[in-house]
Amino acid sequence: VTRNLGKFMSETTANDGDVVLVQRDGGIATVVLNRPEKLNALNKAMWERIAVVMRELGADETVRCVVLRGAGDKAMGPGADISEFESERSNAEQATEYGALMHNAMHAIRDCPHPVIALIKGLCVGGALEIALMCDMRICGEGSRFGVPINRLGLVMAYPEVEALVGLVGRSIALEILYEARVFGAAEAQEKGLVNRVVPDDAVEEETYKTVRRIADGAPLVNRWHKKFVDRVLAGGAPLSAEEQAEGFACFDTEDFNTGFRAFLAKEKPEFEGR
Repeated sequence: VTRNLGKFMSETTANDGDVVLVQRDGGIATVVLNRPEKLNALNKAMWERIAVVMRELGADETVRCVVLRGAGDKAMGPGADISEFESERSNAEQATEYGALMHNAMHAIRDCPHPVIALIKGLCVGGALEIALMCDMRICGEGSRFGVPINRLGLVMAYPEVEALVGLVGRSIALEILYEARVFGAAEAQEKGLVNRVVPDDAVEEETYKTVRRIADGAPLVNRWHKKFVDRVLAGGAPLSAEEQAEGFACFDTEDFNTGFRAFLAKEKPEFEGR
């Protein structure tokens, strides 16, 4: 089934009722949280599907970049589908099982070897913001709103999400967001370091896909290496091994290196093949 989800989407693979859609345009994959009638509120089926989709894309070496977004213009998501709480998350035992599904999906986003960019329109709070935190970059509209108002529900943000939030904005700002539980605008989100770029609401798709195409035009092996290296540096731990140090020069043995420097000398655009 092909669905018109935006002017930059050309070929969507889906079945009726799918809560997560995948669209491919060459090497660019777009993953769409697809419950627009609920503002893309996250339910169990969505968490399960996100994990599957992101791991499949991560294993696909033809992918150059992944965009993660919500269907429609009103929201990336308002957070969890509260209607599920009574049946799926009514006690700590149930919540632990449900949380494992959530963290599996979030880790699939975080651990995807390809660049992952969040395209944010409208509301992005709670679980939707937690998903965006797992992406490498976040681009939003001026009218977007952010927050984690979960202490109003008696809920806590678990360690994996806290780690991502603190890693992005630092301890004090993370605690401000969690303590106050305010929903705030895009300008403040950028000031806090939550988003990389804020653009007019009607330019979010255009700016995001321009960014994604610039990324996809680069050598895909190099993009994957850079993501791996940045994550390794942030993780700290033991000093880099000899193998890790050597990996910083492995690019010189790739076909993409030869393609890149020869195209530069010829003043041509390189056509990388990821080899």
